[in-house]
Amino acid sequence: MQKTILFTVILSVLFIIGCTKSTDKIFNGKDLSNWNFVVENDAVPADQVYTVQEGLIIVKGEPLGYMYTQQKYSDFMLELEYRWGGEASNSGVFFLIEEPSNPFPKGIECQLKADKAGDFVLLSGADLKEYVLPEGVTERPKFPVIEKRESSSEKPVGEWNKVKIRVKGGAIEIYINDVLQNSATSEVKEGHIGLQSEGKEIQFRNIILEKL
Repeated sequence: MQKTILFTVILSVLFIIGCTKSTDKIFNGKDLSNWNFVVENDAVPADQVYTVQEGLIIVKGEPLGYMYTQQKYSDFMLELEYRWGGEASNSGVFFLIEEPSNPFPKGIECQLKADKAGDFVLLSGADLKEYVLPEGVTERPKFPVIEKRESSSEKPVGEWNKVKIRVKGGAIEIYINDVLQNSATSEVKEGHIGLQSEGKEIQFRNIILEKL
């Protein structure tokens, strides 16, 4: 009887362990100690652009730049929320960053620009298999775009928007407020994650990365 109970307990523990998701709270809600920072031309100190206030990451928007994780990630689901600090503007979530550089890294951007959230933007030579030159264009643009599939699923200014970025074996899916807006395939499968400063103030919270 005791052996049977012990066996049942062991099976239960193994089941729980197997079902537990491995998550990494890449923002601790207090400070930006595990992030690096880029400011265009090093115009001002980074702490004038990227701050933490009452558990929120506040990104000023000017000067141009981005903050990025010290660690690289592969096979993950990244979830976060954002809202505009005032008027709707421009920003983005960077991922699969191969090479941090100033003012743009080599990596993929999930566009957050108002009415464009969910577009892919290919930065500094980064590529996705699905990108093809538009008809009649013979030279690759500086910032190639793969447009989102659906009409805007963004919420009004002042409300929080939810972003999910799923990367598994190079396959990428982008959800904006639970609407699948884009998908593509990357040969690069690991990189840093970043939050962009561009335009006006944007706020981020509940940034959680689940390892797949």
